[in-house]
Amino acid sequence: MTTNTANTAENANSPNEALLTDGPRTFVGNPLRYATIATINADGSPHQIVIWYTLRTDEIIVNSRRGRRWPSNLTRDGRANLAIYDGEDAVTIECVAEGSYDGEDAQADIAEMARRFYSPADAEHSIARYRTEDRISFVLRPVRVHVHGDPR
Repeated sequence: MTTNTANTAENANSPNEALLTDGPRTFVGNPLRYATIATINADGSPHQIVIWYTLRTDEIIVNSRRGRRWPSNLTRDGRANLAIYDGEDAVTIECVAEGSYDGEDAQADIAEMARRFYSPADAEHSIARYRTEDRISFVLRPVRVHVHGDPR
């Protein structure tokens, strides 16, 4: 497996240059793939778990029920790493949380993700349950992108 480092915040040509170039963006955006998010526990140890995500332009939206460990970690320390992979091809993205929000906007995010990851009937059933939960969404900004193999 080869590892190539894509654009980083330190070597980008301009502040607005996209870190997710065409190949990695396509790989991250389609087809349906899960991500593994790694956050930092209060004691400094890593915590990682598989999650859903949505790619919006150059930001990654993640959503969770409040009270879980990874959103608590991300609220305390805004650094995260996402790994999206398919066999030997992968894109790993070092991110910082640009912000978070809850309420109807967070509910809309989880509904969008449920409709993406589940069948229509299962999505609507899950959305009804999510409506009873206190949900939070985070906006993650990539700061460094690593490409492994040949993701397209």
